[in-house]
Amino acid sequence: MILEHAFQAALLAASLGLGAFCMILSRRLRRLNDLETGLGGAIAVMAAEVDRLDRAVRDAKTEAAAAAEALSREIVSARKERALWDLRQKITQAQAQSPVAAPAPVIPMRRLRKRVVAADA
Repeated sequence: MILEHAFQAALLAASLGLGAFCMILSRRLRRLNDLETGLGGAIAVMAAEVDRLDRAVRDAKTEAAAAAEALSREIVSARKERALWDLRQKITQAQAQSPVAAPAPVIPMRRLRKRVVAADA
């Protein structure tokens, strides 16, 4: 009988010890998960920052794609301008090398009409 009482006393002491341990652990976990000061708050802040950074990355990608498109249009335009400039340079060089008669002077239409009317009369 004494042995049974000793086992029951040991079992009671162990359960009281485990109960105290569980209460302490429960308080610590509650403080750890507190959204204002504990780890839960830090996790919430980090999740918000991750969302903000994700939006910033998406916006940056969109802007980069738009800038790349605008740059490619500018490059195409610059290449066309360069081709026109090269063509003008070649024409100028060809004109300088070959003697060509000067272009006929431009006669205003009024004078031309007067000459035509005078020739008919």
